[in-house]
Amino acid sequence: MIKLLSKTLLYIVIILLLIIFYLSFFGINTNKFNDKIKKETLNINKKINLELESINLELNIRDLTINAKTNDSKIVIGRNKLELAQVSTNIPLKSIINREFLIDDLKISTKEIKIKDLILLVRSFQNSAELLILDSAIKEGNLIANIYLNFDNKGNVKDDYEVNGFIKNGQLGLTSLYNIKNLDFLFKIKKDEYFLNKLKTNFNKIKLSSTQIKIKKKKNLFLINGDVISKERNFGIEESLLLFKKDYKNLNIKNIKISSSNNFSFSINKKLKINDLNIKSKIDLNELVYRNDLLEIKKYLPDFKELIKLKDHKIIISYKKDKLDITGKGKIVIDDKVDILDYVINKKNDQYIFNTKISFDKNLLSIDSLQYKKKEQLNSILKLIGIYKKNNQTEFSLISFIENDNTFLINDLKLNNKFNILDFKKIELNYINNNNIKNFIKIKKNKKNYEIDGTSLDLTNLIDDILINDDNNSKSMFNNLNSSIKINIDKIYLEKDVFVNDIKGYMDFKSNKIDKLYLVSTFPNKKKLNLTINTNKENEKITTIYSNHPKPLVKKYEFIKGFEEGVLDFYSVKKGDETNSLLTIKNFKIKEVPVFAKLLSLASLQGIADLLTGEGIRFTSFEMKFSNKKGLMNIEELYSIGPAVSILMDGYIESNKLISLNGTLVPATTINKTIALIPVIGNILVGEKSGEGVFGVSFKIKGKPGKLKTTVNPIKTLTPRFITRTLDKIKKN
Repeated sequence: MIKLLSKTLLYIVIILLLIIFYLSFFGINTNKFNDKIKKETLNINKKINLELESINLELNIRDLTINAKTNDSKIVIGRNKLELAQVSTNIPLKSIINREFLIDDLKISTKEIKIKDLILLVRSFQNSAELLILDSAIKEGNLIANIYLNFDNKGNVKDDYEVNGFIKNGQLGLTSLYNIKNLDFLFKIKKDEYFLNKLKTNFNKIKLSSTQIKIKKKKNLFLINGDVISKERNFGIEESLLLFKKDYKNLNIKNIKISSSNNFSFSINKKLKINDLNIKSKIDLNELVYRNDLLEIKKYLPDFKELIKLKDHKIIISYKKDKLDITGKGKIVIDDKVDILDYVINKKNDQYIFNTKISFDKNLLSIDSLQYKKKEQLNSILKLIGIYKKNNQTEFSLISFIENDNTFLINDLKLNNKFNILDFKKIELNYINNNNIKNFIKIKKNKKNYEIDGTSLDLTNLIDDILINDDNNSKSMFNNLNSSIKINIDKIYLEKDVFVNDIKGYMDFKSNKIDKLYLVSTFPNKKKLNLTINTNKENEKITTIYSNHPKPLVKKYEFIKGFEEGVLDFYSVKKGDETNSLLTIKNFKIKEVPVFAKLLSLASLQGIADLLTGEGIRFTSFEMKFSNKKGLMNIEELYSIGPAVSILMDGYIESNKLISLNGTLVPATTINKTIALIPVIGNILVGEKSGEGVFGVSFKIKGKPGKLKTTVNPIKTLTPRFITRTLDKIKKN
């Protein structure tokens, strides 16, 4: 009996072991628990339903649970179905014995499904504004996911859930301007944590990648950090404008070739407001082509045509809490000439602090106002240190340009948004200019006024501007200058080999215009040169120049050679845009005037022509009345009288375009004078009010500068105007 009982018990144990073994390794298929699983699922979320195939049950001895799994099932949410590769769960044996049927955990592996369907599933568990925005932003995309859920005794999902998988061919429409396409990445989701790994996408046709982006929820914020890498990409002008659509009117970018590596972190709240943005970027700017249509730049870069290129720039950008730091270095190419550009830019409190250095070695640089030109292939360095402010004002603490022994320094220069000078502390110029003249001056601010001191300065263009060009209408560099400038310079050059010493005086400015000017100086031969400008009550500007040594002033006109002796007196009155002037020179002689010599030759006055190129022709007086307005010089009268010849002329000179002069030339002036004074005969020849003489020669000079044509009528009696003008001059003498 005992033997039989033992054998029976042994068989039972063996059978149980075989059953346990079979259930542990092979399990059994059944539909018995489908309704129970569906019921428990509905208890978790009443919005979803399951379409289950037969369930395979496997025994798990270690934790006394039954592992139930099914393949090719579906999750039904309304009309949408999510196809599942596998669903599995652990059912405690205790719950089966007690007929409670509790689900311990749930593992779901999906087939390839649409992202929007998954969001719909997640929103069925927990809806939020973030998911709603995400749902509207996602246009396309598929995913495969593995979902791991654990449940407590009450059937609630525990916090240790996990979702992982990958997304491919995602498409997000953030705005009408910015789109993300071909989005692929691996993802892992835990409670309050999201991981995006091995991300690849196209952002507005820009290929981007990332090793990892981490999102962590903390209270009402999402903390986001990660990296983004962009491979080298060549952007055309249309794509460039699209990226910067808000400011496209100010952009002249033709092409960009760029790649970058970026690390970032920031927080975002439920209202999608970004805070604590932190970015660190390494950028390879292989090429940027910028078109500049401003003609102003050609004043300083004569070889500049239209395009400026930046090439091979290594740039590091750091941004944190409204503080932006940019450091870069690379090539700047102008008209195929390559120089080096270094720059550091720091943004803080709406101000941009910059420190820039340009090695101008290859390019030509010109500053016409200073008569300076740096030739090609000469090493030079331009430094710009300052602050660009929110109100579009720029303050340069230092502008420095150094080329060999030539230095240009400006300290504490302030400019408005139109680049007009508001203020400066000091300017120091020490250079050799285009005329091979050494210039060394310092301009310092003294309270509200300024002082100019120096050893030498080239002003070869100044007298010409006053006498001929009347360039006082040129645009001022200052915003609103109302100051006095004291002047004390040892030597000022009027020509390369002509200078004056001990220049002293002052200039008073009101609203950017010279109100008063007084300068006195002395030539090396002790002769004087004085210049004054005064503004009267009628707002007329009166300019005077006096010199008892006019040769250096006349010498600057190349068509006059061998000017000697004389006294120069210049007087002009300017009102509005018109200037009326009178230039007088007394008791001088000249040896050569090409146009004058040709005129004498055509008039068959060879004797006087020979005198012109020999000892010279003496004149007792030269007077010219003329006016300047908008580039047109109108010569009302040019009259010169001398023992050998006299001349009366009028006409106009259109700046750099046309010269048109008409006049009368009279040889043997003393003879004409004598005839004019003879009673009765002089009255017959001259007339009571006007008459005509007998020795006059009329002429015309017309043409473009450098291409003048002279015509002469050698048989012509004197005009009444000439005779009257001569008699007036004789009476005055």
